[in-house]
Amino acid sequence: QVHLVESGGGLVQPGGSLRLSCTASGCIFSIYTMGWYRQAPGKQRELVASITSGSSINYRDSVKGRFTISRDNAKNTVYLQMNSLKPEDTAVYYCRAIASGYIHWGQGTQITDSS
Repeated sequence: QVHLVESGGGLVQPGGSLRLSCTASGCIFSIYTMGWYRQAPGKQRELVASITSGSSINYRDSVKGRFTISRDNAKNTVYLQMNSLKPEDTAVYYCRAIASGYIHWGQGTQITDSS
C-alpha cells in the first residue's frame, strides 16, 4: 500500500521561506510523477508543481520563480522549496503520486500566513 507523508508546513510571514517534504513508502518511487497541490478555504484544489520520473518539471504561473520542486529517489522524497511567500500561498498543501493510472494522496500540511 502506497503511503505519502508530508511535513514542513507551519506559520510563515510574507516574504519568508519554507521547505515541504513528502516521503513515500510502499511503492517504487522513481517511476511516479510527483506533484504538490494546494487547497485554500473555499477554493478548489490546484496544482502547484509537478516533477516526472524523468525530472521534467511544471509550475503554475503564480509560483514560477519563487517555488522549486525537486526529488531524491534514493530517499523516496519530493520537496517543495517555497521562497518569497505571499498571503495568497496560504493553503493546505498535498503531495500526490501518480503512475500507471494509480493516484495516491498525502494527508496534507498547512501553510499559514502569520501576519
